Amino acid sequence: MLDPELIELSADGNLVEFKVTPNTHGPLTATAVEELLQLPGFYQYFPRKNVIDQAVIKVNQLVGQDDGQYELFFEIAERRDGEITLTVDDDKMHAQMTVSAAWGGEEVTLPAVLKALKAANISMGLSKLKIQALLSQIPQLDPGQSCTETIANGKAAVNGTNAELTRKVSLARERLLQPQQREDGTVDMRNLGDIIMVKPNDVLMVKTPATPGSPGYDVHGTKLAPQPGKDVKMTVGNGCALLQSDENVLIATVPGQPVESKSGMQVDDVLQIKDVDVGYGNVDFKGSIMITGDVHEGMVVKSSGDITVMGFVDSASLYATGDITVSKGVIGRQLKDDKLSTTLDAKGQITAQFVQYSNLNATRDIVVTKQLLHSHTTTQEKLIVSDANGRRGDLVGGIANTDKGVSAVIIGATAGTKTELFCAMKQSSLKQQLKQLDESVKAMVVAKLNIEAQLKKLPPKAEWQNDEMMVEQVKAMLEEKRRITEERAREEAEFNELEKEVKAYYQMYRIEAKKHIFANVELHIGQAFVKTQREHGPCMAFNEGQEIKFDYNNRK
Repeated sequence: MLDPELIELSADGNLVEFKVTPNTHGPLTATAVEELLQLPGFYQYFPRKNVIDQAVIKVNQLVGQDDGQYELFFEIAERRDGEITLTVDDDKMHAQMTVSAAWGGEEVTLPAVLKALKAANISMGLSKLKIQALLSQIPQLDPGQSCTETIANGKAAVNGTNAELTRKVSLARERLLQPQQREDGTVDMRNLGDIIMVKPNDVLMVKTPATPGSPGYDVHGTKLAPQPGKDVKMTVGNGCALLQSDENVLIATVPGQPVESKSGMQVDDVLQIKDVDVGYGNVDFKGSIMITGDVHEGMVVKSSGDITVMGFVDSASLYATGDITVSKGVIGRQLKDDKLSTTLDAKGQITAQFVQYSNLNATRDIVVTKQLLHSHTTTQEKLIVSDANGRRGDLVGGIANTDKGVSAVIIGATAGTKTELFCAMKQSSLKQQLKQLDESVKAMVVAKLNIEAQLKKLPPKAEWQNDEMMVEQVKAMLEEKRRITEERAREEAEFNELEKEVKAYYQMYRIEAKKHIFANVELHIGQAFVKTQREHGPCMAFNEGQEIKFDYNNRK
């Protein structure tokens, strides 16, 4: 080891000085010099490794030289105060503090921490306990050692919840899905209960208003605005009114049959007919229609509300602005050119127990509780072929086009009947809508900036406040700015919802078989296609990378 007398403290005690004569003490190594700094009184000083390396090189160069007889002087270590390092995450929601123990200098104190936080503009979400806990660790640290803790957390804004509409009355279609139970516990499919009717002042629908959400903040104190919930306007149809004491409650004002619209209710007059046949004639009624018997061949029934048929529909055409519910069966025949003799067209939902050789077109779900055979089915929502227990429901033959998936107990038949299913075919059109919304929002941003620029160019208010024409122009600009702001918020919320749907499109919209998919079933999901060559057990078919994949994890 080198002679301990080669090092000493500077006069002010802030530096460690190394005095060495090359010809006397050389050659040197960096390790030998650093060993001197481990001596009592010096170990707590911060080694200047670059100076030590330079000293070793210079001393070793002069060993044995004439200049090597002269003493050299190097400042190889220094006193350093404790250090504070603050880092903020990219999202500015978390701040970490690292404290390093001093090298012989002043340790980090709470006032020093507060000063550093102020300099870094970290002011919100601070935890005094975590800061104190961090400072309490310093006495246990060796010089230069450090410890880190998250000492500030921002508060994320909480987005508002969307408004919700909750229907409080049953609909005609639900009678088919909830047949009456006998005393012995069995179900009587012929007895579907009373006709659904309401009387004045009955509550039809309740709206839960959207909430604005609550603001948040980042560690710098910047406020984070929440996304307000999307409002839904409750549509007040004929025969309804909002409760005077609560505008979020929709009540009936007349007796009749409740009919659900897209965002509200109406109460229809009900035309009750025993049978629709040649003797009665075609029906075109403004209101809902209840047919207690059958609709016979060649007849046409049109309704501005719901159509409910307690018996059969045989080679007839039914058109409803609301739902179509057939308690028994829908029967058709195949005509020339692959046309079918029966058509059911509803702006709402279609529900039936049994359907064959028929055209079914619905805006909302199509629900068949027993069998859907050799029919052409189109819905903007989901096709469901299943009873309430998921035990029975055969989808055999025909062509089904659904925007939001298919769920059936059995798809196809053991005989290999050709069955074609088209599901989730509109992702490209949704992407186009998304692009249009994005362009619209950007256009509104520009329009708002232009209005704000015009407002900034206005002379002082005192110069034009008595000019009626100028005042009107300013009011118009402010009103247009307000309108653009509201419309932009609405379209941004719509964009966000649509973007979620597009991203999760093929995760949401799939084809489910609860028991079997037989051979010769053509599955089209988006651009993906497969024709089954064998029987598949309980499974979910979905589009992954434009290929049809099968998930059997739901096998019971």
